[in-house]
Amino acid sequence: MRICAGGILVRGQDILLAKRSADRPFYPGVWDVVGGHCETNEAPADALIRELREEIGVEALAVEQIAIFGDPEPATHGEARYHMFVVTAWSGEPELRNAEHSELRWVGATEAGTLPLAHPDYPGLFREAIRRAQAAGADT
Repeated sequence: MRICAGGILVRGQDILLAKRSADRPFYPGVWDVVGGHCETNEAPADALIRELREEIGVEALAVEQIAIFGDPEPATHGEARYHMFVVTAWSGEPELRNAEHSELRWVGATEAGTLPLAHPDYPGLFREAIRRAQAAGADT
């Protein structure tokens, strides 16, 4: 089973999404959160911090796990557990650092729900991430 971690960076009323490159083996060309696979014996929060640094050049300073999802297409892609985190503080300005994604975009939760997304449960997750960030007083 794949164990992955994904982070929702929240800035005001917006979240950061990344468009997966068209050549990705899992969910190509759709919008996703930034994250990736856990390495052997790596905790999901540690994987998230590593992936954010590698993929978009930010150092996560405050993360909170808010959900765990299964893969929406296990018959096609196999079983997976996606540990989802809200990221309310970080250092650095997000920018693409590799070819895994073709675009980064700050979007509101409503706009995000109109995009082709990697997981059908993302719209509710995005609203919850923004709510949690506001409750935490995040002002990133």
